[in-house]
Amino acid sequence: MAGPRFAIAKNTMNIILFLVFGLVVGFIARAVMPGSQKMSMLATMLLGVVGSFIGGFIAALLTHSRVLDFNTTGLIGSVIGSLIALAIAGGAFTRGRATI
Repeated sequence: MAGPRFAIAKNTMNIILFLVFGLVVGFIARAVMPGSQKMSMLATMLLGVVGSFIGGFIAALLTHSRVLDFNTTGLIGSVIGSLIALAIAGGAFTRGRATI
């Protein structure tokens, strides 16, 4: 019999796995993108999580899968989404300050 403690533990584990997946996808996107990105591990994790949502939406538009399904299309879409997010946010992670 699964009680409320089991449900809380399962949800916590899902969140941790999603953050670790975001970190891995963010590292892959940073490795594929040319140039140097000065990002912390937290920023890389957020990049991967945002990219996962972007890639999930793109994969859901092109296939019959749901946005939050875990499959190879979602993995590839997550990396592509992270590359898109990194290209958009690339100016925020450059060296030095912008001059006006």
